[in-house]
Amino acid sequence: MKGFRLLPLAVTASVAVITAQKVNAQMSDTPMTPAGMQQASSYVGLWVTADRHIRHELLPNGRYDEARGTRESAYRGRYEIRGNHIDYWDDTGFTADGTFVDPNTLHHGGMVFYREGPR
Repeated sequence: MKGFRLLPLAVTASVAVITAQKVNAQMSDTPMTPAGMQQASSYVGLWVTADRHIRHELLPNGRYDEARGTRESAYRGRYEIRGNHIDYWDDTGFTADGTFVDPNTLHHGGMVFYREGPR
């Protein structure tokens, strides 16, 4: 086939390892950039549903920890905030987003969360 060339297995495997390392680095506990941290800092703290069944803590290092009912740390991952929009990447690969309606109200996953403050 014209313009088609097979790469040696070692090169292909190296590319796969490097790609996996980049993905893992993006999903790690690496702190956010200073600009991202500054914007997120106004939203850091504990957010809860009205019945407190879901407790969603936004940590200052760009990570979150969510408890559901009696299950502590049911979901964990990283988050990024741009303006009033938040994106989540769960450690299992699940993604979600939300909107801060005002400084004390977060709409996320069809639910309404209210700021409670740090634990």
